[in-house]
Amino acid sequence: MSDIIRRDPRAEWIARNRLHPLHAAMQPVQHSWMGPNGVIRKNPHGIGFIGPNGIKRIDRSGAQQGGASKRSAAVEVQLPLHQVPAPAFYISVVPDMVGGRLSSHDRDLLGLAHQLAGKDGAVLAVVFGEHKENAFATAGVDRLLVLEGEEFSGYAPEQRVQGLRAVDNQFSPRHWLLPDSRSGGGELGRRFAAALGERPATRVWQVKDQACIGRAGAGLQDLARPVARLILAAVECAEPVSETRHEVLPVELSTAVARSLSRIEDLGAVAVDPAAIPMAEAEFIFSGGNGVKDWALFHRTAEALGATEGASRVAVDDGFMARDRQVGASGTWVTARVYVAVGISGAIQHLQGIGACDKVVAINLDPGCDMIKRADLSVIGESAEILQALIAAVEAYRNEARRDAA
Repeated sequence: MSDIIRRDPRAEWIARNRLHPLHAAMQPVQHSWMGPNGVIRKNPHGIGFIGPNGIKRIDRSGAQQGGASKRSAAVEVQLPLHQVPAPAFYISVVPDMVGGRLSSHDRDLLGLAHQLAGKDGAVLAVVFGEHKENAFATAGVDRLLVLEGEEFSGYAPEQRVQGLRAVDNQFSPRHWLLPDSRSGGGELGRRFAAALGERPATRVWQVKDQACIGRAGAGLQDLARPVARLILAAVECAEPVSETRHEVLPVELSTAVARSLSRIEDLGAVAVDPAAIPMAEAEFIFSGGNGVKDWALFHRTAEALGATEGASRVAVDDGFMARDRQVGASGTWVTARVYVAVGISGAIQHLQGIGACDKVVAINLDPGCDMIKRADLSVIGESAEILQALIAAVEAYRNEARRDAA
């Protein structure tokens, strides 16, 4: 693992973008170049430069010990801090926080809020219950309000509307932004709009020139209207924040949220067969390719993990998986939060199909394949041995959880 050269897509993007404040820091140091007279000139300040006496200069900056990874870590620290000591107004964002973390849709929403806030406003994120997110600063959150309590846990839209109304009374945000998604933001936003008596702008994919542009006519037409106070935004409504880090100052409500007499009872999660979940809607996909030799073991691993099964085109063509399980540009484009690729080398069509996945885990024998370069976590080794160890780890974890519960 330590010998594998991993790409940093964000650092590469900064190096290409001349307008980025860290563009100059990401440029490689040029050690030698040809002058106008054809003479090769050398940079005496370059790392490893050998002087005229044959003495190699010593690098005391530590840049040689860490390479690109250290440079990328330094970039994260050097991002300029965006501060709003006394905000003139607030832009409130209610992210879905599926699994307790910000999704790509939530980050797009925060990018849109940052555009509406400008220099004088502050972005206020309202989160229900406990969360696992530690990257609010780089996502564009200036103020963070966490509404904790059992009344907000599970499916409780009526109580959450009460919490949002309390936030609206105290902070009076100029705009409310919620994701127009099936993960809860679409329903909560419409309930909240009815409680406020506001007409929301729905399926908004762009806010420009004081106008909201949303999808209409089954997604075939665009509908423009003046910027509404409550906006339900679609995916890719704006570029996520990437050039600044923010304070994430905690704020609290001055009054307690009134409990509403709920007419809805949450009976908890219902067990669903992962094989019955459509590929385009699956959150956890366990996908196999040409490198899988024991398909019975592959199916047992997917069942132990509770994941939806997928496959590459080669595995489908060989008859190991059904055609509706094919992932890629020639199959199904997936948006899973976790995508595990077992024995998949990473053809360009397959990489296109998993481009919207949040986290990619690759299990492969070839450390130089394209899937390893794309993955967030790579495991190099024989797939059968790794899958057996994975099943054993899952069973041990569940047995320990049962003992704790008893």
